[in-house]
Amino acid sequence: MTNRSPAPDPTVIAVDAMGGDHAPRTVVEGALLAARENGLRLLLVGRREVLEREIEELESVASDLDRIEIVHAREVVGMGESALAVRRKRDSSVRVCARLVREGRAAAMLTAGNTGAALVAGKMVIGVAPGVDRPALAVTMPRRVGRTILLDAGANVDSKPHQLRQYAVMGHYLAQQLLRMRSPRIGLLSIGEEVGKGTELVREAFKALDATGLNFVGNVEGRDVFSGAADVVVCDGFVGNAILKSAESLAEFIGSQLREEMSRNWRTKFGYLLARPAFESFKSRIDYSEYGGAPMLGLRGGCFVAHGRSSARAIHNAVRRAVEFCEADIHLKVSAKLSEVAYEAHSKAVVAG
Repeated sequence: MTNRSPAPDPTVIAVDAMGGDHAPRTVVEGALLAARENGLRLLLVGRREVLEREIEELESVASDLDRIEIVHAREVVGMGESALAVRRKRDSSVRVCARLVREGRAAAMLTAGNTGAALVAGKMVIGVAPGVDRPALAVTMPRRVGRTILLDAGANVDSKPHQLRQYAVMGHYLAQQLLRMRSPRIGLLSIGEEVGKGTELVREAFKALDATGLNFVGNVEGRDVFSGAADVVVCDGFVGNAILKSAESLAEFIGSQLREEMSRNWRTKFGYLLARPAFESFKSRIDYSEYGGAPMLGLRGGCFVAHGRSSARAIHNAVRRAVEFCEADIHLKVSAKLSEVAYEAHSKAVVAG
């Protein structure tokens, strides 16, 4: 295996240019915008001839080409393919991105493609941190005041109680770094607040989380993701992804309804003009494209997943967020803490044995 660089440049991100519903055009455009407006150096990964053509056609935003390096990858893992396709497609763009992180040429990888493929590539190529069975996708959700961290948001559709415990530990340390909270409140997503509510997985996970020593506040319900009853909400990836997609759809529905109502007559149009700053502020809080990508926690290097429908602006913001994470070493600090917890647990087990 190629040796990892001890300190890769945090402003260098490997971007999977072939991943996403609108790839490669929107991904290339977003990457070019990020390079130009934020002074970043990006590695665009994909079929060289395709990417060169896209860059040529996007001449209006391609003013800093010395900051863009194309890394050829002849294969693509499609959105509808099995995540295990990464194993046989050794030269796929998502796997090459992971390899660039492992080799230290990039601080992190970003893809808007197949989330399962990103997970498999991250585990196989970048590697998982000690004490982690499965990395988890962590998203920040809007709430009345501040934001709530939700994980897993779609990396693992099936989880075991001890894995939910790991997600809770990841979320705890992420909230400390990202939300600047000393003792974030950890909630377990269920169908009721009472102990004993939920599936067998939730009931067993409750016991596991209750024994962590974290600030575990017990079961929380779906509404509590947005109410602020907990700072970190833990669930399996199937449920987390359903909540994420439902929230996105609801936000789009509310936005479309507001626009329709505000265009009914001259009075509502005038009212909209007066209230426009408030509407714009509201939109920025709920629009996923404003936040870009979500980190895959529990890996030895940076991995970020953007929405499959990401626009160029969303990719731009995702790249910027990945750099911010890498500059602050947030994902590496979380992994280091997980390693410490795993070591302490192992030491206690040895002493007890």
